[in-house]
Parts: sequence; C-alpha cells; structure tokens
Amino acid sequence: MSDFARKQSDFQRGILSGDDKVLAEILDSPKEKREVLFGVYKYAYGSRLVEALRNDHKLLHSYVGDEMFDEIGQAYVAANPSQNPNLRWFSQGLPDFLKTASYGEYPILSDLAALEKALNDAFDAKDAPVVQLADMAGFAPEAWNELRFEAHPSSCRLDLSTNVAAVWLSLKEDEMPPDAVSLEQPARLLIWRQDVTPMFRELSAEEAMMWDEASGGIPFGVLCSMLATYDDPDGAAARGAGYLHGWIAAGLLTGVSAES
Repeated sequence: MSDFARKQSDFQRGILSGDDKVLAEILDSPKEKREVLFGVYKYAYGSRLVEALRNDHKLLHSYVGDEMFDEIGQAYVAANPSQNPNLRWFSQGLPDFLKTASYGEYPILSDLAALEKALNDAFDAKDAPVVQLADMAGFAPEAWNELRFEAHPSSCRLDLSTNVAAVWLSLKEDEMPPDAVSLEQPARLLIWRQDVTPMFRELSAEEAMMWDEASGGIPFGVLCSMLATYDDPDGAAARGAGYLHGWIAAGLLTGVSAES
C-alpha cells in the first residue's frame, strides 16, 4: 500500500470508527486546530447519510418531525456505517432498526419505514413484460387448472401490525394522520409498480393467501381448492378468477403458463 493510500485508509477509518490516530497526519491550519478540521469531515459524513435517509423516507420524516428524525438518523448512522458507495442502499436496514429497543414501542415507525422502503424498491425494480387479459384467451378451459403465474419483479407483500396504510395516505395528502393503532390482524399489503408509479393496496386474508401461493408457483386449480376453505366452496373458482382479473389489470403478473 502506498503512503497516500494508507493515509486515505486511516482517514476513512477515523471518520467511520472515531479512531483519532489519523490526527497525527493532519496539520493545524493558521485559523483552526486539526481536531476541528477533522470534525468538519466527520459531521459532513453523518449529515449526508441522514439526508439520504430523509430523501428515502420523506413521509416518516413528516410524521416524526425534524428533531426526532435527526435523532433516528444519527442513531442509525452510528449503528450502520455505510458499506456501499451508492447511497440508494444505505437506508435498506431502517425498518428493522426501528424495531429495536430504542424505538420498538412505536411499531408505526418501523411499519411506515417498511412501506416506504417497499415503494422505493418497487420504483427501482427491473422492467418486465406484463400479462394482458387477452393473453388468457389463448388457454383452453381444460388447461386452467394447471395455470401457473409469475409475479412482476416489482411486487412485494408485507404483513404490518398497524394502521400504516391510513397514516401513509394522510401524510401523502398533507393531512393530519390518524392516531397510530396496533391491529388485531395484520394489514396485508401488496406493493408493486404499475407502469412507472409505485402502488400499494390492502388485501383480504383470502386474497393475500392466494397471492402468496400463486406467486410461489401453485397452479390455479389448487388455488381454487384452497379458496374453498375460506368461504363458499361453490364460489371459489369465481372468486379466484376475480382476483386473477384484478392482478392482470394492475400489471402484477409477468408470466403465465400451463406447464404441469
């Protein structure tokens, strides 16, 4: 390692870990001590990462306000030094971080961060062709039991414990959000990108089950048998077809095949 590369490594380690040995390599300026000069870089590093968090989680920022968001951001930066030169990925661990002891008593925070993360990820997901309703006409009725579906790469399912959807929607409209409430049953959310717009909606327990199984490759005939355990068995196939129609119309599927 060259002397310059060593100094760069020492400087980086000093910023990331607080190791002040690098101060021996820094000269005082005519106006300021080396500790202050180095401190400027350390502060700039942390503040830039907090800014990246704020950009990725605008609604969480709006919900908690400047002071609490900066507190959260600084704590996250201290616990999660950046490992990637692309700031887009720095905030990926924020939902899990907000489940820790310091913030775990406020589950709305981790839920809101998780929803924003999923929407960001949906926006950045790769493109893929989407199944059209006309494509389904090519399958003979006797083939439908064997139909298997491929979810669009932007799709994501979350089970969250609070009324996060109502809070998110109010914040998005710059309205006062409702009080956070922990739910007896999880909010079953489906997130995806329709055209270029990230979307989400809440699913019933039945549709969530069908989506989870369908996106895992379970054929349509088996899905309908599973739906029959939720409600009227005679209407299971019709309900399954209705859910499937909605997914196709929303651009949620990128493939369908009749392979057994």
